[in-house]
Amino acid sequence: MSKRRQTLILLGTGAMLPWLSVAQPQPAKVARIGVLGATSAASFTGFVDELRAGLRELGYVEGKNIVIEYRWADGNYEQLPVLARELIQIRADVIVAATPPAVQAAQRATSTIPIVMVASGDPLGSGFVTSLSRPGGNITGLSNINMDLSRKYLELLRIAVPKLSRVAVLMNSNHPSHPDMLKNVQLGAKTTGVNVLPIEASSAKQIEAAFATMARERSSALIVLPDPLFRNQERQIAELALKSRLPTISWFREFVEAGGLMSYGHNNAEQFRRAATYIDKILKGVKPGELPVEQPMKLELFINRKTANAIGVTIPNELILRADKVIE
Repeated sequence: MSKRRQTLILLGTGAMLPWLSVAQPQPAKVARIGVLGATSAASFTGFVDELRAGLRELGYVEGKNIVIEYRWADGNYEQLPVLARELIQIRADVIVAATPPAVQAAQRATSTIPIVMVASGDPLGSGFVTSLSRPGGNITGLSNINMDLSRKYLELLRIAVPKLSRVAVLMNSNHPSHPDMLKNVQLGAKTTGVNVLPIEASSAKQIEAAFATMARERSSALIVLPDPLFRNQERQIAELALKSRLPTISWFREFVEAGGLMSYGHNNAEQFRRAATYIDKILKGVKPGELPVEQPMKLELFINRKTANAIGVTIPNELILRADKVIE
């Protein structure tokens, strides 16, 4: 080989060495988070803000290393399967499903994309997981133990209304957990002599008709079962209950802030913030089936004494002292 040829080869090799020795920067992966909600965006605004805040605390920046895609059914459960499929089509890395109907739709749509439940009711009874400690499939997240609270609603109403004789239960026939919740209320009522009147509603018009039925049947109180539609129509329900002078208990504090009498349940905003930790672990490679389902450590009792005065109910000091917040 000629000296000139050797020199050219060495020069060429030397020119390549910097490219061989220095690793080229790879673009950071942007994770796509899908949020599937059975209610409206407006009613979940504060909760979504908590989810985003939780993600920021863990180092996620929207537009930089995560993108959040939202799909809201506005209380129309029939839209949930379509919306779940849309999140699959956009290749969501994780789906956050809020409330049992949304979890059910996501579960039926995919068995591979990780699903993080929020406010999931009874995930074991609904068949979302096989175990709370080891869910086993592609679903994990946070439960709000609504099944255990069904009898508690009746207990609290009986303290507020000692002469309670007939309690109406507002339920949605499209909600997967409502039949079992109703059974729990009925079992609790058996030993108290209280009659239970189940009333179904799956639209705003049917809610109005439901109150007419309660008046006709002379219900003396109302239990509003956990449901995205009822959460969406919280003000309508609170106003109708006030107009009917009907002591009412629901599961979410916003109902009391809208004028309802009482609420008893977990803090939804806190659950959405906690959901961020599940997303973080899943994006880092942990399988959802290995992440235990979290249950709320604290349940809150809210009372609206202004509403109590308006409907002629005297709230006993026993309840006032137990309340986390009393609206005067």
